[in-house]
Amino acid sequence: MTGERSGGRRRFDAAVTGLGMMTPAGKGTAASWEGIRRGAGTEAVRVPELVGIAPEFVCQVPDFDPVAVVGRRRAGQFDRSSLLLLAAAMEAVADAGLDPQSWDGTRVGVVIGNGIGGAETWEAQHRRLLERGPRRVSPRLIPMLSPNMAAGYVSLEFGARGPSLVTATACASGTTAIGTARELLRSGACDVVITGGAEAPLTPSLVTGFQQMGALSGRGDDIRAASRPFDADRDGFVAAEGAAVLVLERARDARARGARIRAMVSGYGASADAYHPTAPDPECTGASLALRAALRDAGIGPGEVDHVNAHGTATRINDATEARLIRQVLGDRPLVTSVKGVTGHSLSAAGAIEAAASALTLQDSFVPPTANLESLDPEIELEVVAKEGRWTPAEVVVSNSFGFGGQNAVLLLTRA
Repeated sequence: MTGERSGGRRRFDAAVTGLGMMTPAGKGTAASWEGIRRGAGTEAVRVPELVGIAPEFVCQVPDFDPVAVVGRRRAGQFDRSSLLLLAAAMEAVADAGLDPQSWDGTRVGVVIGNGIGGAETWEAQHRRLLERGPRRVSPRLIPMLSPNMAAGYVSLEFGARGPSLVTATACASGTTAIGTARELLRSGACDVVITGGAEAPLTPSLVTGFQQMGALSGRGDDIRAASRPFDADRDGFVAAEGAAVLVLERARDARARGARIRAMVSGYGASADAYHPTAPDPECTGASLALRAALRDAGIGPGEVDHVNAHGTATRINDATEARLIRQVLGDRPLVTSVKGVTGHSLSAAGAIEAAASALTLQDSFVPPTANLESLDPEIELEVVAKEGRWTPAEVVVSNSFGFGGQNAVLLLTRA
């Protein structure tokens, strides 16, 4: 790796010093990573709320207890998406070894990806309005559903008085957030940024909406095998909830305080397809711009990428298009995987979950398998890891995210 960009300027490394994960693979980073590493199948469950109106199975964070996060008195004051986010953020800040009671909060920023906001709250309160009248609607409705409160609640929890932002680039939101957080460090606006993504979209109307688009798997007879990224028999994604948070610091600052550094965020690129509201550009023009920008930002050549943590939604068009992109820009050298075979697709949280998994891949020298990949689609001309993970001393990992609206975001992570 050169560590240089065009013009000879050194790349900027943001150190990942803390991780927090709340995913269908498990509560907490250790449990989530173990579930992803195992890659045994889709962590899907059937939920009564969806019987008869949408696919009856989704991926939920198992045994999640809001009271354990914020206490019994406060548990009813947050949407589920905010509770998942706060749980992940608390774990990440503790993992970083930082004390919010002693840090300078004016130098701490928050950037969170969240595209839908408090979906569960909104749907429940609308039902209450229709059934019981306006006087029964919660006065907390607006702060519980507004997407900006994803960052707002984290700022409140930790006394973070620096820039507090929410990025909404659909399924690229978490990745966009991490890239934006890195820029706050680079510019000198912050010394620490709490960043990531969260989403809890498993409501009847939203799941039905995705079903009506033809985006969801219909494999109700075998839900453990429902999410099948890159498989010849894939038929759509499994809707999921989740959250992941990374604590980022300038590499020199992290080293100076003796922090454990899990990985470096060394490059970021973003672009738009300007092609179609929901379908990817089959020529990969916009996505290629984002991937090449991330490489250029990090001063790393395409042939130096060891692993791609793919967006890999398990939809027919998206997987084929992403495979075409990877091969066009990076060739067939990198090992490729999609964690959505385990976690399902958590929309705005997905990119953050995958960035966390990418950091752990670099830390542990282990590429997890793509769950449920039985027969690689012949159109996918890549080395996709399946069945079992691979021990490999990866030095450079790319994490792709693509969202509705043709919004593309790519992170490049390197070994610490």
